[in-house]
Amino acid sequence: MTRRRRGAGPAAGRAGAGQADEYGAGDADGGVEPDYRFTLANERTFLAWVRTGVSLLAAAVAVRQLVPPFSVPYAREILAAVCALLAFVIAVRAYPHWRRAQSAIRRGGPLPGSRLLPLLAAVLAAVAAFTTVLVWAGGTA
Repeated sequence: MTRRRRGAGPAAGRAGAGQADEYGAGDADGGVEPDYRFTLANERTFLAWVRTGVSLLAAAVAVRQLVPPFSVPYAREILAAVCALLAFVIAVRAYPHWRRAQSAIRRGGPLPGSRLLPLLAAVLAAVAAFTTVLVWAGGTA
């Protein structure tokens, strides 16, 4: 039977006290190494935000290149621009949110809220309403 020395568990070899790990989210804030399941769940959430941003970017390109022009001038371009802008906002905000959540997990504190969720919901609802009006108002030019 091999005895494991104290401190040689899964966290051994990782960032020590006061040091950041390779992603800049170490225990420099005084936290401890969390259960890996929480870290992985946080990472999955980050990747979901990235996926959403990539999907919105693809939607912007598809609307601009594949959708026939509407009877309202520049409607296609407006829809594409809104999707691309929202993709940009998500891309910019995803990593800082991951980092704040990781820091909260390490400290054992409450997880931070996200202002991005209501913004995303509101903008997508506006895009859906605008698209519905365009389709019902006369279709293509």
